[in-house]
Amino acid sequence: MYRFRYRHAAPSGPWPWVNFNTDFSSAEPPFRKGEHEWRGYPQELFGNWSPIPVARSEMLTQCTRTVKPCVIYGIDVTGDGLHRVEVSEEKENEFWSKLQEEESIVRKNVRVRALFVDNLSESVLKMLGTMFVLRPEWQFFFSSSTNWIPSRYREEVRYGVGDHITVILPFIRTTEKKKKSKKCNERKNTIDVMAPLNLHGEHVLLIDLLAVHMIREKNSSTIITYHPPLRDRTTAERLYQVMERAGGSVYWNRIFAASEDPTIFFLVILWYALYAWDETFEVLYNRIKDMEVILNGSDFTAMADLNHSLHSLQAHLLQYQALLHDFEKSVAFVLETPNPAMEDSENRATTEELMQRECKNLLSEVDRLHRRCSMFISRLKNAIDLAFATVNIEDSRHTHRLTMATLRDSAAMKLISYLTMVFLPASLTASVFGMNVREIYPGTLETIARYVWVTLTLILVTTWTVIALQPYSTIHQPGATLLDQRQEDLTAGKQYLLGSNSRERR
Repeated sequence: MYRFRYRHAAPSGPWPWVNFNTDFSSAEPPFRKGEHEWRGYPQELFGNWSPIPVARSEMLTQCTRTVKPCVIYGIDVTGDGLHRVEVSEEKENEFWSKLQEEESIVRKNVRVRALFVDNLSESVLKMLGTMFVLRPEWQFFFSSSTNWIPSRYREEVRYGVGDHITVILPFIRTTEKKKKSKKCNERKNTIDVMAPLNLHGEHVLLIDLLAVHMIREKNSSTIITYHPPLRDRTTAERLYQVMERAGGSVYWNRIFAASEDPTIFFLVILWYALYAWDETFEVLYNRIKDMEVILNGSDFTAMADLNHSLHSLQAHLLQYQALLHDFEKSVAFVLETPNPAMEDSENRATTEELMQRECKNLLSEVDRLHRRCSMFISRLKNAIDLAFATVNIEDSRHTHRLTMATLRDSAAMKLISYLTMVFLPASLTASVFGMNVREIYPGTLETIARYVWVTLTLILVTTWTVIALQPYSTIHQPGATLLDQRQEDLTAGKQYLLGSNSRERR
C-alpha cells in the first residue's frame, strides 16, 4: 500500500533499496549472467539489483499475493482510432514466445500498443521487464508501482529515436459501500489519511493508483499499465473499457488523426484520473453540506462524533491537496518532455500545438480541482469554528444558569446569616447566665476572670497550630520543613522574652 519512501523514487538516487546498517557488511550470493533469460530479471540486466534489495522493495513479493491468473488486455491505436487485440492468458513459455514474436514484427499502422496488466504475476513482470528493458530501481516502473510512490521520470532518451517515460500517480476515487459493518462505524483514536474514508451514506473514498510506463519509439510505441490487486481499485479491464470508449470520441479521434505523437494516448489515461477526482469532489460537497445542516440544527447529542468527523475529513482533504499537486506535476512533466522521436516528423508543429493545448486543458482542470479542494478546507474550517462557537454558547448558557442558581443560594445563605445575627445576643446572654461562676451563682469555685483566661489561651494555641501546619508560610524561610519552622518559632520566642527582660531591668 501507499508508503512514505520517497528517497527511493528519486531518479538520481545511487543506492536503490540499500540499508546502510547491514547491506555493506553482508555477502551477496553468486550470480552467473547469461544463464537465466527472463527468469534472471532484474539482476540479469542490472547487477546491483541482487536478491537483497529486490526482496526489500517487495517488487516481486507483491505479485505473489494474488491467486488469480494474470490477464493482459491490449489495445492497438491505429490511424483510424482504437482497436482491441486478443487477450493473452497462455502459459509462461508460450507467452514469452508470443511476446518475442510480436515485438520482432514491425507493427504496420499501429501507433501505440497499450497493455493493461491485471493481477501481475512474478513471471509476467520479469518477461515484460526483460523484453522492454524496464529499469527496476525504486524510482522506476515496477518497484514504484508496487509500492505506491508518486514519481515521474524519463530515461533512455535518444533524439530522433525515442525514450521511456513513467508516471506513478496516486489519486482519489469514490466507490459504493458494499455492506455495513460494526468496524466501519467504530471511531479510531488516530486519523489515517491513507485508509479509505467512510462517509455517512453510500460512498467510500479511497486512494487508487495510475501507473503508466510508455516506450516511445519512432514507428510504434508501447504503453504498460500496472494495477494493484486490491479491492475496489481500478482494474486493467476497467481501464481497457474506458480507453476503448475513448476511441469512439469524435474529438479525440480527430486528434489521433491529426498527430502521430503517441503521447496523446498518455493524456487520455490522465483524463481518467481527473474524472475520478471530479466524482470524488461531488460526493464531498454533499457530505460537507450535510454536516453544516447538522451543525445549524444544534444537535448536541451528535456533536462529539461530528467533531471527530470534521477533523478527519479536513485531514484527508489536506492529503488530497498533496495528491492534486502530484497530479499537476505529472501533467506538467508530460508537457515538458516532448517525444524525441517526433523531431523529424512532418506534422511536428501540429503535434506541439495539440500537446500544448491538451496539457493546458488538463492543467486548467487540475487547477479547478485545487481551488475546489481549498474551498472545501475553508468550509470545513468554518464548520469547525461554528461547532466550537455553538458549544461555547451552550456552555455559556449552562454557566449562566449555574450562576443564577448560585446567586439564589447566596441570597438564602445571607438571610440565614441575618437571622443568626438577630438571635446572637440572645444566645450569648443565655450562655453567660448558664455559666457556673461565683459572680452569678454564689458558692461556686470558678470565676469570670478564669473563664476569660482559659478562653484566650485556647484561642492562641489554636491559632498557632493552624499557622504552624500550613505547608507554605511567609514568615519562614522558603523550603523550610515543619521541624525547621518550629525551631525558628522557638528561637524567635526566646529572643522576644530576652528582649522583654532586658527592657524591664533598664
